[in-house]
Amino acid sequence: MSVRTLLFCSSSTRANCAAALILGALLALSGCGAPPLVREPAPAPALQEPAPASVPAASAPRERAVLQRERARWVAHDWSELPGWGEDRAAELWPALLQSCARPAPGWSTLCARAALQAPADDMEAQLFLMKHLQPYRVESLEGEALGLITGYYEPMLEARRAPQGNFRTPLHGPPPDLAQRRPYYTRQQIESDGELRARLKRHELAYVEDPLDALVLQIQGSGRLRLPDGRWLRLAFAGHNDQPYQSIGRSLIERGELRAGEASWPAIKDWARRNPQRLGELLWSNPRYVFFREEALPDPALGPRGAQGVPLTPGRSIAVDRASIPYGTPVWLDTSEPLSNQPLRRLVMAQDTGSAITGAVRADYFWGWGSEAEAQAGRMKQPLRMWVLWPRS
Repeated sequence: MSVRTLLFCSSSTRANCAAALILGALLALSGCGAPPLVREPAPAPALQEPAPASVPAASAPRERAVLQRERARWVAHDWSELPGWGEDRAAELWPALLQSCARPAPGWSTLCARAALQAPADDMEAQLFLMKHLQPYRVESLEGEALGLITGYYEPMLEARRAPQGNFRTPLHGPPPDLAQRRPYYTRQQIESDGELRARLKRHELAYVEDPLDALVLQIQGSGRLRLPDGRWLRLAFAGHNDQPYQSIGRSLIERGELRAGEASWPAIKDWARRNPQRLGELLWSNPRYVFFREEALPDPALGPRGAQGVPLTPGRSIAVDRASIPYGTPVWLDTSEPLSNQPLRRLVMAQDTGSAITGAVRADYFWGWGSEAEAQAGRMKQPLRMWVLWPRS
């Protein structure tokens, strides 16, 4: 398709025309890539009768480059094989990309320098830049499975107090001095019920919230915003945990017959807690993992919490991954769907965070942001996933 043809595209098809132009203009780049660590041989053709002379025989499948990681393998693909490529608002990736470039991974310095020179004028320019400098690789398990799972997370926003007051009695702790020396540390039940231990930890209490389940949500999400009575906001960020295994309290309720499979949403769990207040401690203690926080100022409410890469997360453009599958700071193309929907969700994101439940090759946690809508979307998201990493060609 020529540029002249693109100019005459209707508004309803311009995105598709632009995508076709991008793919056509850089089709020659699709076969280029980083030198492979492994080569995936083409499968041997099945035995068959020779094709008639008038019908050309099919060409053998081409060999694809394969890069091996600790828990994944990456298989080189053409840009044209990425579902929906060219339809995303690619220029929106740039703030998240530049955040990662503040702490570039090995091999990314040259591309980061080029990306920082000037922001792309539009989505097409952003796509052309990525296609020129990066090679797509489909992420697979070591056994070759390309289908995985994506969930969602968010940053909770809670009312809090600096000291115990009224219903605000559930503490959020900073890390105790002996956390690094004692591994594993005490369980959640011991931290919340042992009188002597509670007295020792009291000096490390940062704030208090009303609902113990809200405190647990904050620990699961890894960070949160707290509003104090004077209207000021502060952020609590992840500072460590007790090295005990994480157990889902929703799964615990299902195993005990309290909830049916598929019903263990946070609204359902909170409803169960309201009906069974005397058993709430027992439920919480079924998850021995306990998270400690550090306090951070919140000078810019538009910035997300810092992920494991050490840079602020961007709503809708940051994901958590298994670092043994995808390094921090890697652009990723997602092929999944909106929560509780078949509506495609195909977009560019940056791998900037991790989580204790995010393990495996094709596994991601999508950062929705903060506020009630982000909470709702994150809670509903549990979708099939395919993803491609975009890696420097040199």
